[in-house]
Amino acid sequence: MSLWQEFFRDPVIFFSFTGLAIVVGMCIFYAIYFYVKMIKSEKN
Repeated sequence: MSLWQEFFRDPVIFFSFTGLAIVVGMCIFYAIYFYVKMIKSEKN
């Protein structure tokens, strides 16, 4: 059985990686958000 089929058949693996992707996405978003805010505040 391939890993790709196992990923979609097992809900524990699917929801674990989905939750992890959401958390990593939020971390990247807030890192960029605060970086842009910091750059804008230094220009003022």
